[in-house]
Amino acid sequence: MINRQALLSDLQSLLKKLEADLLERSKSSDVPEVGKTLREEYARAKKAERTALNYETWRSDAITQTAAAWVLSCVFVRFLEDNALIDPPKIAGPGKRLQQARDEHILFFQDPERAKLTDREYLVAVFDQLADLPGTRDVFGQHNPLRQLPNWLGPDAAGELLKFFQKIDANSGELIHDFTDPDWNTRFLGDLYQDLSEAARKKYALLQTPDFVEEFILDRTLEPALDEFGLDAKPEGFKMIDPACGSGHFLLGAFKRILARWQKQEPGTKVRELVGRALLSVHGVDVNPFAIAIARFRLLLAAMQAEGIKRLGNSPGYEFRLAIGDSLFHGRAKQKTLGDWTDEAHYFATEDAAELRQILRSGTYHCVVANPPYITPKDRAAGQAYRQLYPETCHMQYSLAVPFMELLFRLASNEDPTSGYIGQITANSFMKREFGKKLIESFFPKIDLTHVIDTSGAFVPGHGTPTVILLGRNRIPKSTTIRTAMGIRGEPSTPDDPAKGMVWTAILKQLDQADTESDFISVRDSERELFHSHPWSIGGGGAAELRLRLEDSARSFLQKHVESIGRTASTQGDDIYVNPPNTMRRSMLSTNEHRRYVSGDEVRDWHTESGDHLVFPYKDDGKPISDSLAHLSLRFLWQSRTTLANTLMFGGKTKVQAGMKWFEYGQWLPHRFRTPLSITYGEVATHNHFVLDRGGKVFNRTAPVIKLPEGTTAEDHLTLLGLLNSSTACFWMKQVCHQKQMMGGDGIRIESKAKVPYAFNGTALGKMPIPSTWVDGELRKRVLHLSQRIDDLTQQFASFSPDEILSGVITDADSIRSRWKDATAKRRRIRSEQVFLQEQLDFATYRMFDLVDDSLVGTEVSFTLEEMTPGDRPFCMVVNNNEDGFAVPDSIPNAWSQAIQDLWSRRIEAIRNSKELRLIESSMYKRRWIGRQGLFNHQRSENELADACQMWLVNRLESYFDLDGRMNDEGKPTAKFDVELISIARLADAARHDSEFMEVGQVYRDDPAFDVQRLVVELVQGEQVPLLPVLRYKPAGLRKRAEWENTWQLQRLEDKLRAGEEVSLADYDLTDEQRQQIAKWQTETPQSARADDRNLDAILAIPVPPKYTSGDFLSSGGARYWALRGKLDVPKERWISFPHCDGPDGTLMLAWAGYNHLQQAQAISAYFVDVQERHGGRDDPRLVPLLASIVELLPWLKQWHHEVDETYGQRMDEVFEGFVAEEAKGLGMTVEEVRAWVPAKKAKRGTKKANS
Repeated sequence: MINRQALLSDLQSLLKKLEADLLERSKSSDVPEVGKTLREEYARAKKAERTALNYETWRSDAITQTAAAWVLSCVFVRFLEDNALIDPPKIAGPGKRLQQARDEHILFFQDPERAKLTDREYLVAVFDQLADLPGTRDVFGQHNPLRQLPNWLGPDAAGELLKFFQKIDANSGELIHDFTDPDWNTRFLGDLYQDLSEAARKKYALLQTPDFVEEFILDRTLEPALDEFGLDAKPEGFKMIDPACGSGHFLLGAFKRILARWQKQEPGTKVRELVGRALLSVHGVDVNPFAIAIARFRLLLAAMQAEGIKRLGNSPGYEFRLAIGDSLFHGRAKQKTLGDWTDEAHYFATEDAAELRQILRSGTYHCVVANPPYITPKDRAAGQAYRQLYPETCHMQYSLAVPFMELLFRLASNEDPTSGYIGQITANSFMKREFGKKLIESFFPKIDLTHVIDTSGAFVPGHGTPTVILLGRNRIPKSTTIRTAMGIRGEPSTPDDPAKGMVWTAILKQLDQADTESDFISVRDSERELFHSHPWSIGGGGAAELRLRLEDSARSFLQKHVESIGRTASTQGDDIYVNPPNTMRRSMLSTNEHRRYVSGDEVRDWHTESGDHLVFPYKDDGKPISDSLAHLSLRFLWQSRTTLANTLMFGGKTKVQAGMKWFEYGQWLPHRFRTPLSITYGEVATHNHFVLDRGGKVFNRTAPVIKLPEGTTAEDHLTLLGLLNSSTACFWMKQVCHQKQMMGGDGIRIESKAKVPYAFNGTALGKMPIPSTWVDGELRKRVLHLSQRIDDLTQQFASFSPDEILSGVITDADSIRSRWKDATAKRRRIRSEQVFLQEQLDFATYRMFDLVDDSLVGTEVSFTLEEMTPGDRPFCMVVNNNEDGFAVPDSIPNAWSQAIQDLWSRRIEAIRNSKELRLIESSMYKRRWIGRQGLFNHQRSENELADACQMWLVNRLESYFDLDGRMNDEGKPTAKFDVELISIARLADAARHDSEFMEVGQVYRDDPAFDVQRLVVELVQGEQVPLLPVLRYKPAGLRKRAEWENTWQLQRLEDKLRAGEEVSLADYDLTDEQRQQIAKWQTETPQSARADDRNLDAILAIPVPPKYTSGDFLSSGGARYWALRGKLDVPKERWISFPHCDGPDGTLMLAWAGYNHLQQAQAISAYFVDVQERHGGRDDPRLVPLLASIVELLPWLKQWHHEVDETYGQRMDEVFEGFVAEEAKGLGMTVEEVRAWVPAKKAKRGTKKANS
């Protein structure tokens, strides 16, 4: 039987091996035709504007598709073999069939004409035999992508592929992967479709449609279409299509239903005839080649099963109306001409041109269903093409769900009354995000949308993104209302059977019953006009009505009271610009070369937490600095210069093409930076978090700022801040803003809808209703007073942080604990008052909107308690629950003052009696008071003191290397070591003699006798990265590193050419044509024009190197290389390490990452000589990796240290180049051999043979 999870996991690993082989052969001179064919296909696609990707990225997708084609083809064969659909087996089989397959393999090569062939040709021969059979002609024939370049896969890789399917479990003696399944269940192929390749899954947004969703949509589209049009519908019979069919779930479901209808209508007709008719009704297209391969195979088996065919040879040549291709492009291109660009301009080699032209005809389908991708276009050219082809719907940064929605309706028949039925499950982001505006206001009024079903609260496996099901017909609207299922609350827990989840069950029960309401949804016939205005608000349980009441009661809207709402900067390169502040200091950037960079997740509970800084290549007036490497900020950015220069701006031009300097941010609005006061907020958060900022910071796109008109006072800001931070504001914002996914990126579902983040965009926020009582009067004064007090308390709260406790003089561990205990008590008292005042603020805003009377405002009530927790609030007492785990009392505590008890009692009663108040007074809209959360809604570590101690300790260790005071505010050197390599044991010894380190270490370990060296090892391990690339990257990462080094080499050439320096072009990897063009450029371009002349850019065409992924870095032994380097390999580590070069004491050697390249070379060479002369001798194995480390530094020494050194009177790059050459010779090696050093492989432990 098939073990779906084990098969998927093992095939994922196999796919990576095949991809590595295909990548290597795409560049190999052994098979030049492969690279040539790929280059030509890419050039055609580029010329036809079908892609804007660079060649390497485009090739990566081709590699994945080809590798998947080989894997899936073998999987198909194996399924056929193990279920006795073909004989004899050729690859493997259970029991004796494995030996039969091996015998067939031997027999193949016994033919003298095949003796020199390889396993690749063997597998191709297997596929050829199946392609000759009518049933599998389309599966294994020319539609299969591997047919385009069958020799692309290497013989050894093909051998690995063959061996994979023949592997035996050592314990059972059986095949590891047995595909036997009496029911021929092919759902496992859906798993492979979705998860075989992570790259493909992300690019194509691969996602299976669950069976119960598929059945629901077909019940409400296919079935009524069949009832209305009949199987013999004119002119060509009944037709349905899924233009984003994936692995074919909708197609299989439709095939079975249509076949059942035929059998009922014509019980005497032969099954084969009816199966053929049913297949002719089913149409599918997908841009992903292996999706169509799987859909074909599944439909084949379904057809055979319906006929009762047990042998593939007995299967007829079924006609499958399936095609590989871009539905969005080909589905509309033939109906429009865009200049000289038409449908015939270009088909990718994988696309089925003739089939696409036939299948994607508008207005021809009686039923159209889909689960389209929800992502934004990944290819700029495709995105622009869709924008031109679907101008009525594509808007701003649109999701693919938008043009697909238009396509679905256009594919459906449109002759009234025979208009087709349309059904889809799609992302609900269009409802509230700005890109959905044209779809809603321009397109929907023209079609008959019949049902809008909010499924965001239902548990739909794999669909973390909030969804909606839309049903309709391709005709003008026939009714003034739309049946609407509106969500009230989400699934309370993950159901064992998603098809029986409470929310989904409520949808099934209530959808056909208007004016019904349950705990989970409410159903009604809503006025159609409401769905022709953006944004949609389909909150159930009275939420939509309350939103309208708030807006109707408004005197104005927020945008009338502010100057602007939006970001101050979008770098479009955060991976290089944004770094921890100590990284900036370590790199010697001055304080005016970096700024505090606020991100949205740092803005919580009236406070902005500390965080990263931003390289700031601008002058005080906001204009960019000069393009000179004399600026250390530009030296810091230099390694990513090509990446930054080629950043695409709006309109498709690169940054440099748009006339900007390579180091400028993608978007920079200095006028929002100049005035000090701003209100910023967390754009993506579960609740509303607004903070008053008093200047000096830059805010990224996730922390937009609200700027008030010039001359506005701090009091005006605070009054607005109070309103924005109220539960009323949160309620309104959630009605008009987009709910993010219910599934965390860690794969864990967020159980409570109150904990699901929203995207609070500035455009929507600008429409927030502002009541007249906020503009002036006593309630305005009340809100100002409350906001002012909470803001003051927030600043007090921050002053009692553990970082502040550790910032003073440290005497002993007990004093640290005592001060922290006192600080904790003070913070508890402050937080308690904040909780109380927030409640006062919330009810004051209710009064502003006339939701409550004066008796609930509590103006006369003051805070007199020692403690009030978030669980003590009235709404928690009403439901006897707090979503975040705070204890909720059974009743109002008697220890409270009578005034607070009476106020709480009145509020509790009001919440119980008012539906509107009960709606807002809930965990969905009330402040959670949990501070900044961790990744995917997880709360951060509760041991703040331990976290602060750990940071203090590692900072303290680094201070032992600070030779010039750059790492502290006073600028005081604190180094205990010279510029040298230090062993961990020596570092620990220095810590051992540091009394403050020992006291903080005692608190951190909670042990007065802690092991100092062990602690130092732990602290250093997570903050070090080896200097040698071979010690930090996996093979895939090393390949990317080589591409980066090539880019750097060309950047250095560019710098020299622009500076007018003499260069030897033979030293660079250039074509003859490039050398000629450079020589001409040098002759014709005067020195004064060279710095800004863009012709050199075109000549050099420096390639943008690929970004790294976590899988490119080694990660054993607690290493954090990926975390410390990231996508652009930006060094954030504190120490450079030298594995395999241990010190005399046997511990790891380190150098401070704050040393420049010359200092690093000096420290390494000194240790090299020390090992050579004192500790190991001239044959010591440490010498080669140490010398290789200096070789690694040589290009940087030539770049930054070529000038004559004042101290030594020599060019230090030349000194070290000579040192390397001389020492390599002494080791009996060339410099290239030293450069190529790799660590010796560890001997594998022997494994005992299984007992026979």
